[in-house]
Amino acid sequence: MSRVLVTGGGGFLGSHLVERLDRDGHDVVVARSAEYDLTSMHDAARMFDEAGAGLVFHLAAEVGGIGANRANPGRYWYANLAMGLNVLEQARLHETPKLVIVGTVCSYPKFAPVPFREGGLWDGYPEETNAPYGVAKKAILVGAQAYREQYGLNSIFLLPTNLYGPRDNFDLETSHVIPALIRKMVEADDEVVLWGDGSPTREFLYVEDCVHGLVLAAERYDGPGPANLGAGKEISIRELAELVAEVTEYEGRIVWDAARPGGQPRRSVDGTRARELFDFEARTPLREGIERTVAWYRSAVAGVGR
Repeated sequence: MSRVLVTGGGGFLGSHLVERLDRDGHDVVVARSAEYDLTSMHDAARMFDEAGAGLVFHLAAEVGGIGANRANPGRYWYANLAMGLNVLEQARLHETPKLVIVGTVCSYPKFAPVPFREGGLWDGYPEETNAPYGVAKKAILVGAQAYREQYGLNSIFLLPTNLYGPRDNFDLETSHVIPALIRKMVEADDEVVLWGDGSPTREFLYVEDCVHGLVLAAERYDGPGPANLGAGKEISIRELAELVAEVTEYEGRIVWDAARPGGQPRRSVDGTRARELFDFEARTPLREGIERTVAWYRSAVAGVGR
């Protein structure tokens, strides 16, 4: 048993990680934004003081889909950069034995060769709509490596691909693609309008698989280099929409609004490093994960469903 601090522990990924750590017998401290504003160094220091944790997972982030990123570029850059640097500094000051930082696949260059390999992280600029968020997260990687070199802080940096699953954000203004598709198709009758032309591709990682990867990395990995967490399957947004329509039994029209941005042309990661260094492989097929997510959404939202 150990005392573990999880920033963003009340969020989508964080809540699943907290459940796993509880099951494993750890004493878990859940840090929520209502209690600690991690863009404030004072609040970050108070959190570390009160937690007294030997292991810290930094999951807290301000994040959303394409629309949210376009509406909040300054906020997403500032908030994510500030939270990361404050957590790093307090981990140093508190001599935290281990810090696990969760980055983002959005940090990769817009036209990076697919699948994305960690060595290509600096070979170009991220896709424009989420660049402020991606660049902020990438700067935290640099900080973590610098703190390791100068202060000996044992921090690791993980890059999950697009996540989905129960308890995701289903707000159509800020959600990512899978929860947005599920909500639209569960609630619509005749027509669903989707952004772009459906040609961009994505790789999706079920949230519980991601949690498994975080735990394995915390137990087995202590290196300075980032490591991807992925599922190894690439799918176009058009194919994804058809799959979600099938699972939700949506029979209306799907209309593509090509005047709207579709985001990065392709996105899929190479999971070799995670597999070799801490034995991580995703276990949940995409269709099964979407079925679980649709079932959760229908059960959680009263009066919604077919």
